[in-house]
Amino acid sequence: MNDLTTARFVNIGERTNVTGSARFKKLIMADDYETAVEVARQQVENGAQVIDVNMDEGLLDAEQAMTTFLKLIAAEPDIARVPVMIDSSKWDVIEAGVKCVSGKPIINSISMKEGEEAFLEHARKCMDYGAAVVVMAFDETGQADTKDRKVEICKRAYDLLTGIGFPPEDIIFDPNIFAVATGIEEHDRYGLDFIEAVAEIKASCPHAKTSGGLSNLSFSFRGNETVRRAMHSVFLYHAIPAGLDMAIVNAGQLDVYDQIDPQLMAKGRRALGVMELQLTYTDWLVGDAMTLADIALVAYTRVAHEGGFDLSDFPSVERWVSRTEVALNLPHAKEAA
Repeated sequence: MNDLTTARFVNIGERTNVTGSARFKKLIMADDYETAVEVARQQVENGAQVIDVNMDEGLLDAEQAMTTFLKLIAAEPDIARVPVMIDSSKWDVIEAGVKCVSGKPIINSISMKEGEEAFLEHARKCMDYGAAVVVMAFDETGQADTKDRKVEICKRAYDLLTGIGFPPEDIIFDPNIFAVATGIEEHDRYGLDFIEAVAEIKASCPHAKTSGGLSNLSFSFRGNETVRRAMHSVFLYHAIPAGLDMAIVNAGQLDVYDQIDPQLMAKGRRALGVMELQLTYTDWLVGDAMTLADIALVAYTRVAHEGGFDLSDFPSVERWVSRTEVALNLPHAKEAA
């Protein structure tokens, strides 16, 4: 990946989002906006070139929370120097937010979920506000989860938008990053499908941009931040040259590909060694029957070969994987691949 390609990539800070950050949600729910503003400041200091703000929480007055927070960060020069992405599933919240920002906002998002008429109505309003817009790969039949569907929906949306005079450089397609290593066979290509779709969208939709929510990729590994950070780095290493222009990220936790901890493989083997010791004496990780521990760990242990681990070195783990796959009616991971 050359330096020029990387330099053009835009980091969108994700931590000012009540649906993705438990800490930020707690601060907003407690009306502690002073500390919440510091979360935005930290994202900018850590390298975010845009901050994503989302207040979609059932117990919140989302419109009031959005406008209050946006007005506060607009008064902070070191935060206000970066654009704001107004993120909501509620159009009223988006419109209220757009009116509180200076400069060019980014609206996240619109889609064809409710049909072309509603899609174009929202698009025209975005143009009236002078906003760039994130367009989700989502149509009347649902979210796109394959490369072909992602490309098909984005091409259709592009033609509709440019047909009403929407500036193509203000279109940002989000072809949906989904979790990988879930243990579900249908999810095996989610990462590749996204990257391949990005390349095709960039080739067929001139001047449009692409984006995605990076943390979704590693959701199966929540709680293991070392692995998540490494996954994000590897994914971006391949996605950016394919044409990914930006992503919603935790700006303080992005590792450079060449700086991924070289000891990760050793740590993985040690973890498998601990499991091997336990499973030498028991059929299951905890107790005499399969439990949630087995279900949770088998999801990524069964695809360990994809990360360079040879489970034949851990025969008790290998037998446990097969036993658990049978119990859960899953195809054997290596055969499915």
